[in-house]
Amino acid sequence: MRLKTISKFVLGAVCGSFLTISIYATADSGNDTAIAADSAVSNNIPIDEVNNFARVYSITKNYYVESVNDSKLMKGAVTGMLSNLDPHSDYLDAEDFKQLSEMTSGSFAGLGIEVSRDKGDSGVKVVAPIYGTPAYTAGIKSGDFIVRIDGTPVNGMSLDDAIKKMRGKTGTKVRISVARANELKPIEFTITRAKIEIHSIKSAMLAPDYGYIRVTNFQADTSNELAKALNKLAAADPTIKGLVLDLRDDPGGLLQSAVGVSGAFLPKDSLIVYTDGRIASAKQKYYAKPDDYDVDGTQEKSLNSIPEKFKTLPIVVLVNQGTASASEIVSGALQDYKRAKIVGVKTFGKGSVQTVIPLSKDTAIKLTTALYYTPKGRSIQAEGISPDIIIQSEYSDLLDSWDVSEASLDKHLSHPDNAIKTKNAESVPVIRPPKQIATKAELKAKLDTKMKQVPKVVDQTQAQVDLKEDFQLQWALNILEGKPLPSDSLPKATKAN
Repeated sequence: MRLKTISKFVLGAVCGSFLTISIYATADSGNDTAIAADSAVSNNIPIDEVNNFARVYSITKNYYVESVNDSKLMKGAVTGMLSNLDPHSDYLDAEDFKQLSEMTSGSFAGLGIEVSRDKGDSGVKVVAPIYGTPAYTAGIKSGDFIVRIDGTPVNGMSLDDAIKKMRGKTGTKVRISVARANELKPIEFTITRAKIEIHSIKSAMLAPDYGYIRVTNFQADTSNELAKALNKLAAADPTIKGLVLDLRDDPGGLLQSAVGVSGAFLPKDSLIVYTDGRIASAKQKYYAKPDDYDVDGTQEKSLNSIPEKFKTLPIVVLVNQGTASASEIVSGALQDYKRAKIVGVKTFGKGSVQTVIPLSKDTAIKLTTALYYTPKGRSIQAEGISPDIIIQSEYSDLLDSWDVSEASLDKHLSHPDNAIKTKNAESVPVIRPPKQIATKAELKAKLDTKMKQVPKVVDQTQAQVDLKEDFQLQWALNILEGKPLPSDSLPKATKAN
């Protein structure tokens, strides 16, 4: 059977995990069944083990304390088989598959509000409405508490379940009851759902002559959004001298978008990333050319519109432990070509590729099939990208206890041998924030307050920067401006010279 590789590679947070995904489907006309095949794959089936599985299945179905249906048993068996391999292989049911599609497209049908839920809250808190969305137009305000959705109390409902109830088909209505400060009783809103576009690029002028781009994740339209943002910065300051590319806490997204974003700053046809695995289809190379980044036929024109100066403009890339997958590909490519200084702390280390193989029109399995490598042959798997300059966060004492990385995940794949070894942390400068005089409790309270300081209305394209409160960002700008590094940050060998 002839197979066609769908042009969709995902590296990001799907169903709560960092991913790298490729999707395969049959190209045969009229065939709705999608499978992955390769001449190197063996079809040998261990009969004894299959018979054992059938026996366990039969015993469980007949003797378990409660009646259990076949669908639940089979889903559990498939899920267990895949999740036992590594942290990223999994079964995708209809809801998971839908979330995957929404994440990669950057849109969904809903109301347009950012929400949160703290322990003890009786409702879902509105962090902020997104400008121009149905929620914004209806009059939903920052600080409101959603207490009922279509008459159902949200007390005791998980945040995910509340979000699912507010989403739905475009054009349908949802009724929400909102508790608001200084109002004696809940306010009722009936809001018509609409397509909500989630923008992944935010920009601002960081200082005179220096621009700032924040990439929140890599979606289908990210390259187009980047082109608009860079053209906007160039128009605001034609003499722009440098750029901070902030990839902190960026979990990933579409591979094409990572290739497109890298290509915006690298020469045409540069190798951006390659993958390697057991089967032929897992061995791929991706270059800064339209065939490898143009998702829908619009990216090439957008990227060609970017002023040529951005190919040579000094760049500092900000990374941290939350920088994963697609954002690690961008960081690794720019670092390999010495196109940018990578600063911050070591990244997450998500360097494996998951292939999404549809089982039906709305279910699939997600299977790890390859590792990806930077242009110079570095695998990021369980290792991450090591910065050129380590800049610790002002909250480093607090965040040091949060050791979540690919290497910390149960059953993670080991790091393979590299053609190019990663940097030795002792050989690079380390810039530390001024010693904190606050206790950890006070530091946590300050961080919690900072996280809640969002605009009353969200403008998705406008970055909110605070040089005074963001130590890593301060130093990213200092490096662009050519300011000397602190003497106590330099490696001993450097000091001796």
